[in-house]
Amino acid sequence: MSTLRIDREGSGPPLVLVHSLLTDARAFDLVAPRLSSRFALHRVWLPGFGGSEPLADRSSTLFDVAESVRRSLQEAGVTGDGVAVLGNGFGSFVCVALAAAHGHLFGPLIVANGGAAFSPERRAAFTTMSDLVSDSGMGAVVEVAVRRIFTGEYLEAHPTAVEERRAVLLEIDPGSFAASCRALRDMDLRPHLGAIDNPTLVISGAADTTTPPEMGDELAASLCDAEFVVLEHCGHCPPLERPTAFCDAVEDYLVRKLTA
Repeated sequence: MSTLRIDREGSGPPLVLVHSLLTDARAFDLVAPRLSSRFALHRVWLPGFGGSEPLADRSSTLFDVAESVRRSLQEAGVTGDGVAVLGNGFGSFVCVALAAAHGHLFGPLIVANGGAAFSPERRAAFTTMSDLVSDSGMGAVVEVAVRRIFTGEYLEAHPTAVEERRAVLLEIDPGSFAASCRALRDMDLRPHLGAIDNPTLVISGAADTTTPPEMGDELAASLCDAEFVVLEHCGHCPPLERPTAFCDAVEDYLVRKLTA
């Protein structure tokens, strides 16, 4: 079980932030100033990212990663009905698994660019990334990663994005990354969704080709108390690509749910 780094800032009701596979906790840098004015942010660094211990077991499942998050949050005293948990990409799948296994420890759930299971074609992409990193290191997936995170429109407007992502990816533990790819490839959360009764907001990017809106729509429809929002002109990482729209959706939902 990995010990995870958690960065804290801001004040107000606790909001846990869990990053995607192709970024790290700094993916929330653009939204943190606004969100931290209303919430006490707890940015979790997943295993093998940013000083968090790597995955010791290379056959770890999504629920194993979620258990590391659960233990680290409990050790930090970040649990209770007033604690909101938000994940993006890989982090969103981890948070859904966390809610299925330990939803009673938390309050509202926000799933940004996630779902319950990947199609066979999308599963194959995780095998490819795992193999590339295992054979050649993190640098081998930089170009693939950038295309999976951002829309072409965003990349044209942000010519430094590729090198910024390269710098982030090269800091990730390759073994943990490859194991996380396999965990995503092999997951199927659909049998576990009935265990989730946390109020949930599902956010999708209209232009996300990695976890397209239909995955988010299917997830929301399978939960007992869920809302579904699509952000236009947005790819896989709305905190980076559409920070204002992302904050609007998160704040609107949490203000309603945490003050109800």
